[in-house]
Amino acid sequence: MGEPGYAAMGAGTGRGFAIRPYRDDDHRAIADLFHSALHAIADDLYSPSQKQAWAPPPDYPHWQQRLARTRPWVAVAGQEIAGFIELEADGHIDCLYVHPDHQRKGVAGDLLDYVVDLARERGLTRLYTEASRVARPVFERRGFFLQTEHHVSRRGQTLINYTMVFTLPPG
Repeated sequence: MGEPGYAAMGAGTGRGFAIRPYRDDDHRAIADLFHSALHAIADDLYSPSQKQAWAPPPDYPHWQQRLARTRPWVAVAGQEIAGFIELEADGHIDCLYVHPDHQRKGVAGDLLDYVVDLARERGLTRLYTEASRVARPVFERRGFFLQTEHHVSRRGQTLINYTMVFTLPPG
């Protein structure tokens, strides 16, 4: 696979996107994607107040600093960022988000598969994340197991997420 380059994904499926490393000028598009993805969640999963607490209007300088540190992997469709994922050195997946226009097209699953392969290359034996109600099924389909349910307080709202763990098979 090779970390520095582009990886074509969805070959033969017509999905038409690729995964590449983060570029410094991606921060605004990623911040906007995060905000859009959160506010597109159905109100029966997270209320409008919860979504506003989780994703207020983007603070671009904050996102620029964060992404310069985390260096996520980015799914692109043409020139548009379709999704992103962060993999920390200890196997923590902090973010996995897909733009509403690209949801249910395999972007999240392919990003997750990509970092699982990357984790293997790096010699990791375990991945873990705090998945939202929306993301939990994506992680479960890829073999992550529920460890703990959390009630997280953010800006006066309580949000539910789940610690999920994946053990990479040897090999």
